[in-house]
Amino acid sequence: MNTVNSISEMQPLTREWRQAQRRVALVPTMGGLHAGQAALIRAARAAADVVVVAAFVNPLQFSPNEVVEHYPSDPAADRQLCEEAGADVFFAPAAAEIYPPDYSTFVTEERLAAPLCGVSRPMHFRGVATLTTKLLNIVQPQVIYFGQKTAQRVAVVRKLIADLGYSVEVAVVPTEREPDGLAYGLVNREFTAALRSQALAVYRALTKARAMVEAGVRSPDRLIAEATHILGEERRLRVIYIAIVDPDTMEPLREVLPGKSLLAISAWVDEHRLVDNILL
Repeated sequence: MNTVNSISEMQPLTREWRQAQRRVALVPTMGGLHAGQAALIRAARAAADVVVVAAFVNPLQFSPNEVVEHYPSDPAADRQLCEEAGADVFFAPAAAEIYPPDYSTFVTEERLAAPLCGVSRPMHFRGVATLTTKLLNIVQPQVIYFGQKTAQRVAVVRKLIADLGYSVEVAVVPTEREPDGLAYGLVNREFTAALRSQALAVYRALTKARAMVEAGVRSPDRLIAEATHILGEERRLRVIYIAIVDPDTMEPLREVLPGKSLLAISAWVDEHRLVDNILL
């Protein structure tokens, strides 16, 4: 596996792959990799000739009250995980490489990015869209991989690709979960046993709602009420949002369409933000 730290190093590789007509897969991450991202890399490995993992802590995705420097970083562990999962290139540029001091160009998607996480983090998806656009231009992949856990990011990126005319496929890998159902995430390692118990209420709410749909319930209000009740029983958990939306448009649904409806939940567990979802 090659480690690349600059755009000037990456560009000759992209030209070489393009000339050789190799299928390139991009897995964008912010580092701090875990089993969820390993699953993305393995999926990309099975479908592409070249797998590039980008590990870049994107400062544009952070809210004013979040400190970029506090984001956990372990490049050596990230490289090892990438190599073991089958990546070919570990692209880890410095912040000044992506956003030089005179940088002033940004990309926004203004409809799908507005609800859900966009309400409490209004600049987050501008950061996602800007970095994704840069990575697509730098790596020039044929396919980009995301996890189902980040469903709103998937929707925003798909719209970006359609609106800006990129010829890139978006591949979505099912959410990788720990044995107790908690979706893999960077915050998981910060949980005490007590906090983990609180966090698991999110998964209980998701699975309860899916069971209700399988039993014939189609009312979003009933499903949201049940999820709200489950989360409300946890003293250290504060709901940010619970919504049932179209997974492509992020618009609220008046009736659940099995297989085409997304229950999305975000909550604080003490100071840790959780995001999870499930297709109903």
